[in-house]
Amino acid sequence: MFERLSRSFALVKASCNVLAANKRLMVFPLLSGLCTLIVAASFLLPLFGSGVLTHLDRGQMTPWRGVLLFGFYLAQYFVILFFNVALVGAATIHLRGGTPSLADGLRIATSKLPAILGYAVITATVGMVMRAIEERAGFVGRLITGLIGVAWSLATFLVVPVLVNEQVGPFDAVRNSADLLKRTWGENLVGNVGIGLAFSLLTLLVLVIGFALIMLAVSTHATEAILFVVVLCVLVGLLLATVQSALHGIYAAAVYRYAQEGDAGVGFDKVLVADAFKLKA
Repeated sequence: MFERLSRSFALVKASCNVLAANKRLMVFPLLSGLCTLIVAASFLLPLFGSGVLTHLDRGQMTPWRGVLLFGFYLAQYFVILFFNVALVGAATIHLRGGTPSLADGLRIATSKLPAILGYAVITATVGMVMRAIEERAGFVGRLITGLIGVAWSLATFLVVPVLVNEQVGPFDAVRNSADLLKRTWGENLVGNVGIGLAFSLLTLLVLVIGFALIMLAVSTHATEAILFVVVLCVLVGLLLATVQSALHGIYAAAVYRYAQEGDAGVGFDKVLVADAFKLKA
């Protein structure tokens, strides 16, 4: 167990080294977050004004509610996927020894717009199905959707790198992603576990320190100090989320490259990656 955790953190460190060498990669998650907020506002603000939102949480799924929810899912997933493709595209250039620019990543994403839209439709449909199961089956539905969510995440782990590197449609991208995982590593996604664990610990540390600082600021009865600490904690949280998202994209690009070429690329130890993902017998 400790050996596996050690490999996990080593893989996280390798991803961090790539990110440190090309800090521009963090811009893509920032743009993604900003654009998803804009999309959310474009949906929610008109609904608040019309009063429609007061009825959305009542009763079963209606056709109007279904269309509205699907449109929201589709728009959000499209934006997220677009910038994920841009991130992985730029990371792939770096792993091949190049020096990617923001324009390179955006150019790659723009060239994949039909496939991105198609996969966004698939993802939005899966989201709608999972939501319908939750509403109809209660606690059991939440358990089922949790299992479906894990299986879907595993099957689609390499979809974005597949879209970046291959001339395929969204259905083939899902199939190729699942096939790569099944053939190569199965469910042993040590690197992703390592990234998640590392940032969970960092987030917990930030929460503990932030709570202590807020309590200290409250004891001084200084409104400015309280506001400063709260804003600082929020900014640190956003920074951690941005870095984590960038590292996930870098790692996915490295995993795909290793699966196809046997070499994760610049910044990744070939032996480390091979050891982390054992071939299934």
